[in-house]
Amino acid sequence: MPPSELDARLLAAHAEDDRPALINLYIEAADTAATEEATGFYLTHAYVFALEAGDARAADIKACLVEMKRDT
Repeated sequence: MPPSELDARLLAAHAEDDRPALINLYIEAADTAATEEATGFYLTHAYVFALEAGDARAADIKACLVEMKRDT
């Protein structure tokens, strides 16, 4: 299966170490994920990058993860 446009943008952001883009892209991936498991996976990545960057969205992402019972 060829990579999607979102996958390509994620790979490019990783290659450039573009943390703000990674947060946005992982949130976007979570919003469009086909399963709850995938949503949790992507939100966890967004959360880690948000924490590392000191991004204010970390609290909202954590709240989503708590609601999904993936964090406490």
